[in-house]
Amino acid sequence: MRTSPELRRKLMSVAVVSVALLTAAPASVAVAQEPAPRPAAVPAAQTEAAPGTPAERLIVGYKAGAGEAASDKAAAADAAAKAEKTGEDVDFRRRLGTGAALVDLGAAPSTSSVADVVAAYRADPQVAYVVPDRLNKPTAVTPNDTEYGKQWDLFESTAGMNVPGAWDTTTGSGVTVAVIDTGYVTHSDLAANIVGGYDFISDTAVSVDGNGRDSNPADPGDWYNAGECGAGVPASTSSWHGTHVAGTIAAATNNSKGVAGIAYGAKISPLRVLGKCGGYDSDIIDAITWASGGSVSGVPANTNVAKVINMSLGGSGACSSATQSAINGAVGRGTTVVVAAGNENTNASTASPANCSGVITVAATNRAGSRASYSNYGSIVDISAPGGETRTTTANGILSTLNSGTKTPSTENYAYYQGTSMATPHIAGLVALMKSANSALTPAQIESAVKANARPLPGTCSGGCGAGLADAAKTVQAVKGGTSTGTTFSSTTAVAIPDNGGAIESPISVTGRSGNAPSALQVGVDITHTYRGDLVIDLVAPDGTAYRLKSAASDSADNVNTTYTVNASSEVANGTWKLRVQDTAAQDTGTLNGWKLTF
Repeated sequence: MRTSPELRRKLMSVAVVSVALLTAAPASVAVAQEPAPRPAAVPAAQTEAAPGTPAERLIVGYKAGAGEAASDKAAAADAAAKAEKTGEDVDFRRRLGTGAALVDLGAAPSTSSVADVVAAYRADPQVAYVVPDRLNKPTAVTPNDTEYGKQWDLFESTAGMNVPGAWDTTTGSGVTVAVIDTGYVTHSDLAANIVGGYDFISDTAVSVDGNGRDSNPADPGDWYNAGECGAGVPASTSSWHGTHVAGTIAAATNNSKGVAGIAYGAKISPLRVLGKCGGYDSDIIDAITWASGGSVSGVPANTNVAKVINMSLGGSGACSSATQSAINGAVGRGTTVVVAAGNENTNASTASPANCSGVITVAATNRAGSRASYSNYGSIVDISAPGGETRTTTANGILSTLNSGTKTPSTENYAYYQGTSMATPHIAGLVALMKSANSALTPAQIESAVKANARPLPGTCSGGCGAGLADAAKTVQAVKGGTSTGTTFSSTTAVAIPDNGGAIESPISVTGRSGNAPSALQVGVDITHTYRGDLVIDLVAPDGTAYRLKSAASDSADNVNTTYTVNASSEVANGTWKLRVQDTAAQDTGTLNGWKLTF
């Protein structure tokens, strides 16, 4: 069978073999034995909530029979007595479920002042114990998957994507990722996270499974003979490409086997569009539509609608109007579309769907954090992620789930691949983590946050690699609200929006913050309007810098009730922020009911 380049879709990866992981046993080290220091009158552990940090609150347990053990009034009086005795700020806050009293020591007490209060309580014969009210934080746990140590792309400090830090917040639960690819070949390290998908290949010469479209997305193999996919095209074994991609996103984790998935709490819906020699635009377009909850003639309604689509595929040429229309529909339904930049070491503007609008286009980096030698580049690249490069050793590739069959399925295994196909699921997995952490995020907010929280490439990139190397932990923390208290400042003053008139502004005064605003400042907007496409909305920082939240568009729907994410990290947090709204066309009116800023 011969197909023209326009009708072929190339898998964005290069397969390589795996190698063994070497480990070294630690050497023993002799240490000098020193006399133990004399204990302090009040041990440091009794005065500090964390190493080097004085406690701001204490938990005081009273002995049975003490009046303070049962009476809040008595406990408050005791706190006042300790305050008078020590000259420190001591206030009873509340009773704990165990009966102990929580005592507040005021803002930023010194270690010595805390020690004085602790000593006063310890000297009281009615007190059973006094301990700091310590601040606990989630701890990252290293997965027990046997091959996890080989997944440098997840955890290595040089060029890994800092994924384990994101697992403290979320693992992707509640989110489905559609992998539009070669389908899925059964693998025990992935099966638990597979949900229903679909086989969209309509041409039996491409599908090689003996039939056209059906509800079975099983991958029968995409091998072909020399010359079968075009003159001069050499023979190829089956790639099991979709299974490798799916494993990077959501392989089962902490199951004492294989690899760990980036969003291992998420589900994978495999959609088969690539078979022998590739796949047609028409099948891919229907898969995009169906995955995001749209209707496709002859295909049952999707019961596993995806909020993330991964497309590790592409061909040459401009983004067609047909493909762009499908992407627009998916994004409009709230689904984020992540695509590979391509493997031709050329400008990604020549590759589709990498050059479509509304997608997150992903370039590949190697283990040193430089652009991989094969990766496409350019101004349309949004972000970079580990894709591997195996010229020196296969262990520098991306390890994931696979199958050993050269033509048809055989036994399951794992293998290293390299390619922008491998980089793309890293970002799709990150998006799944983000959606799980904050389900209200829109595709535009997700793209903005991924870019805003990237770190500079550790290595080099010629031609343009987007915002940098994606950082999973930082990005998830930003959309979750960061390490701040999540303080919200709001305005509930209604302001009429004149029809086709000048801009109105609503102010909010922000006080009590330190430093700059966050890189993912949340801007909640509540506007009633009968044709929201007329509206232009800007956030105006205290220094007058305007951040465009919404442009005018041909959108006839009513109202704007959403939350925007703004990278305001260059702005001082405190000051007067404004929401500016303008109606740019005649006949429809509205009201700004209120808005809010969440730091």
